[in-house]
Amino acid sequence: MNEKLSNPQKTIEIIKKYDFVFQKKYGQNFLIDAHVLDKIIDAAEIGPDDFVLEIGPGIGTLTQYLAESAREVTAVEIDSHLIPILEETLQDYDNVTVLNEDILKVDMAELARQKNKGKPIKVVANLPYYITTPIIMGLFESHVPIDNITVMVQKEVAERMQVGPGTKDYGALSLAVQYYAKPYLAANVPPNCFIPRPKVGSAVIRLTKYQEPPVQVKDERLMFRLIRASFNQRRKTLQNSLSNSPELNITKAQTAEALEKMGLPAAVRGEKLTLEQFARLSDLLS
Repeated sequence: MNEKLSNPQKTIEIIKKYDFVFQKKYGQNFLIDAHVLDKIIDAAEIGPDDFVLEIGPGIGTLTQYLAESAREVTAVEIDSHLIPILEETLQDYDNVTVLNEDILKVDMAELARQKNKGKPIKVVANLPYYITTPIIMGLFESHVPIDNITVMVQKEVAERMQVGPGTKDYGALSLAVQYYAKPYLAANVPPNCFIPRPKVGSAVIRLTKYQEPPVQVKDERLMFRLIRASFNQRRKTLQNSLSNSPELNITKAQTAEALEKMGLPAAVRGEKLTLEQFARLSDLLS
């Protein structure tokens, strides 16, 4: 068994051996802290019967830990320069498959069907800032059978996922995550746990998927359109935000009537509404 990549010297040796150049566009920062890697495995509750989908394995640091804990791992890596490195760093693990693809183009429901007989899978990822929301929303909205998603994200994004109405970090991501899953902050991770060091702190957050959403709504898609529109212009009143949205065909009068029925002031902003209130608003406007 080769030395683990959680040893910083081993990571540096591999990077030099392959003359690997970090791609800013992929937000590449490789984890070099065994303690944090253990925390991710614990948070995701990975056991010997589990199939794990890993997004963005990098050079395979976390993949090694996942392979030792899970039945099988499929790691999806967009950067073709990392594929030969992964072939070397994962050569001791016969339960890992590496796909050189863009995760947003992978049929994850089909993958779950093939690899896990359609049973809920566990997803683990170290996500760059710019693509965190599309990936998490893609996983939820495509209704892939998921047990939990455990992700390393920028600390402020993790905070955004779990806050409530009226706070500056509250937004469309908070509401979407809380509609589909229960967020749990597993660890804060300082910049010195990575090569190269990012400029900001990170956090590990686990999103445990609900069997049933905590609120009932007639039209899920309409509710999320309302949410997006209300936060696209968050300084405006809800009436103005919804009437300005190209995604919606809702007049100020319709919104005013719905708000009155809900007992909310006409000048209320979207950032003041709870998930339950957005669901009720959606039902009244549908």
